[in-house]
Amino acid sequence: MKNAFNSFHELYTHRVNNVLEESIKSITPSLLKTAMSYSLLAGGKRIRPFLVYATGKMFDCQLDKLDIPAAAIEVIHTYSLIHDDLPAMDNDNLRRGMPTCHVQFDEATAILAGDALQTFAFSLLAQTSHLDANCKIDLINELSHASGSNGMCLGQSLDLQSEHCIISYDELKTIHSYKTGALIRAAVRLGMLVAGQKALEYQEQLSRFANHIGLAFQIQDDVLDEIGDVKTMGKEQGADKQLEKNTYISLLGLEKSIQITQQLYQQAIEELNKIPYNSDPLRQLAEFIINRRC
Repeated sequence: MKNAFNSFHELYTHRVNNVLEESIKSITPSLLKTAMSYSLLAGGKRIRPFLVYATGKMFDCQLDKLDIPAAAIEVIHTYSLIHDDLPAMDNDNLRRGMPTCHVQFDEATAILAGDALQTFAFSLLAQTSHLDANCKIDLINELSHASGSNGMCLGQSLDLQSEHCIISYDELKTIHSYKTGALIRAAVRLGMLVAGQKALEYQEQLSRFANHIGLAFQIQDDVLDEIGDVKTMGKEQGADKQLEKNTYISLLGLEKSIQITQQLYQQAIEELNKIPYNSDPLRQLAEFIINRRC
């Protein structure tokens, strides 16, 4: 199964990277474009594009229709990382094994690079020729909802407010359902929306699957922040502890946190079992999420 996942991951990563490299050529050459490209093309796991491709493909959707939605959500994710790393937020110096955007350039350039990437994502969706107008509107609505004040940005705000405070497990789950879970959910739903009616019949199962793996992804992030290493992860280890952030490790301990990821994995697989299509790539991704080391 690991070899099968690697094959799918390599295929989808190569595909979305080509789309990103080609798409960003349309931007006017400048320091801003250099900073945008620096972060966007720095690599990464490309989990969200994988989810777009794998979900759409499960319902026999053509890959060329999924290319721009997959690229757009990775652009949004990259913008969020640039801003998340800023001194006013997590103040990280390393991302994907490289200096963070504000370290490589400067803080103002990093802020503007993030701003520009955010609008670039929606421009990509609006201009693609592979999708009809109604589908574009649905995709833009889905991604904007997941990215903004009802999704990722809300989660980031709640996360910052919770620093140096004691919160409950349920409150922590709420924070991460927005901060991390919203874009994971959106990735699955983008693939579903492009695939059309055949996929929409299973939107409840797909959304629950996404909720489970989104939470598992965040808990595994907390586990890696506790036991991972810089070389493997490509970012500094122990940053959450230094910032006195609430994590699943700090609330539940390492062993219990790992147990929960296993439970979430089983729940995710149960949702896929309800869908009578080939969901092997999504199953393999779920397994990767709970076993990853970076």
